[in-house]
Amino acid sequence: MSAFEFAKEWYKAQGVDVCAAMDAVAKIPVSMHCWQGDDVMGFEGDSMGASGGILTTGNYPGRARNAAELRADIEKALSLIPGTKKVNLHANYAELNGKKIDRDAYTIDEFTGWVDWAKANNVGLDFNTTNFSHPMAASGFTLSSPDEKVRKFWIEHGKRCREIGEEFGKRLGKTCVINHWMPDGYKDVPEDTVGPRARMVAALDEIFNAKEISEEYLLDGVESKVFGIGVESYTVGSHELMMGYALSRNKMYTLDAGHFHPTEKISDKIGAILQFMPRVLLHVSRGIRWDSDHVVALDDELQAIMNEVATNNYQDRVCIALDYFDASLNRVAAWGIGMRNAQKALLRAFLRPANIREAEYAGDYTARLAMQEAYKVAPFSAIWDEYCQRQNAPIETEWFKQVQDYEKNVQFKRI
Repeated sequence: MSAFEFAKEWYKAQGVDVCAAMDAVAKIPVSMHCWQGDDVMGFEGDSMGASGGILTTGNYPGRARNAAELRADIEKALSLIPGTKKVNLHANYAELNGKKIDRDAYTIDEFTGWVDWAKANNVGLDFNTTNFSHPMAASGFTLSSPDEKVRKFWIEHGKRCREIGEEFGKRLGKTCVINHWMPDGYKDVPEDTVGPRARMVAALDEIFNAKEISEEYLLDGVESKVFGIGVESYTVGSHELMMGYALSRNKMYTLDAGHFHPTEKISDKIGAILQFMPRVLLHVSRGIRWDSDHVVALDDELQAIMNEVATNNYQDRVCIALDYFDASLNRVAAWGIGMRNAQKALLRAFLRPANIREAEYAGDYTARLAMQEAYKVAPFSAIWDEYCQRQNAPIETEWFKQVQDYEKNVQFKRI
């Protein structure tokens, strides 16, 4: 008996259909973030790099320096990852081709290279406003700025991004998920905590009310954060503000796994929020102390997040995207590690035996704990390798060898 057949029988004895689980996971899109590949530099020229409370550290060689290199690296990463994938863009990945225009005037024309590439690779595109790394964000405030000129600039940027996302949805036939995150805040304790939040709410209203866009093409999410580097004392777009905004304006709330206090877990928030909202957007990341964007590991919280999705049948109500950046590692490998881990956790979640929940309903908490612990050592590895093979992706012992070859033959030649 092969390792896969043995594992399949083990799960069958627990009432789990392995093939059905693999089929379910294969249909769930996971959005891979483009900004891991170039350290959040973008293509606008004279990039400031990551700012607005975020920071990319490390100097591993082989960073993508232009759109052609970044798309080549993304293609390589996608070939290593099973399942349905999307690619998530930030607005600063516009291709200006010598034009002198700013973010408040971007249109789909600055992203046609991405659309053509996405069509050729049969992937959908998601999008993000880029309210950082720009002179108009130098004050630390964008949509909440007391300067009307600054505020209007970012309002126009938000409007243009929604129109671009709508075109992604129309041209690719796959709904674009757009995320709105604003890094606004103070390093030290402010006197006025209300004014900036009132201005941000009004600015968001102006963005969203400018044009009604069908959810067939575009879904909007608003994202909170507890704090960022340089804005440690006060974040305008706090959890309470963004959750309240999403709930009252019928938008998705974006839960980033690294944007809460270290002891808070977004896995516990998913089911609570979905009692009141039709959808939620996840930015799957790994927070470590004060940094929110480490490469996703197959840890307890990642598994708990995916368990929430699978065991509650939330796959049609949860949009899954990854968000991290690490310049101390090979960037294609960082994609591969994080995305493959997200897929592993999804598959393990769909393999979770229903009798664990049945024991809980019966009030048998001893059996529940025993089965939860047994699940942790279930023969998963062989199922994962089989899933990868069925998805034409390399198995666990093979994928990194392809990264090493690509690094030697492509990335290191950029030095």
